[in-house]
Amino acid sequence: MVTCFVLDASVAAAWLFDDEDNPRANAALERLETELALVPQLWHLEVRSALIGAERRGRMRADEVDECLRRIEELPVETDTKLDVGVSFALARAHRLPIYDATYLELALRADAPLATLDKAQAAAAVAEGRMLVEALDGLV
Repeated sequence: MVTCFVLDASVAAAWLFDDEDNPRANAALERLETELALVPQLWHLEVRSALIGAERRGRMRADEVDECLRRIEELPVETDTKLDVGVSFALARAHRLPIYDATYLELALRADAPLATLDKAQAAAAVAEGRMLVEALDGLV
């Protein structure tokens, strides 16, 4: 049985930007050697939004963005398509999260999987819901 965790876009973005070396994100990346990452469909848009924003601001060149996209496509991620919008909305309301962040929490709860995130509010909501964080995020909340 393959173990898995839910991967927030904040962690993936930290992998892609050289100036955002983050030990917690790096530890989550190491988990991909033995575990599958689950992501909501939204993840693909959020990661690409971060990349196109970096290109527009001159933080990355187009060829660097293209290389990041290639690396993202090679990650062992499984895209979930069974989002429960009602649960996501309820989680967003209960924890005062953006609906986008609540979407990752909804998936972690439904999949009974830990959550990898660099977002403090999202991590706090996960803990409040009884969801474990990936071990690299100890001390985040």
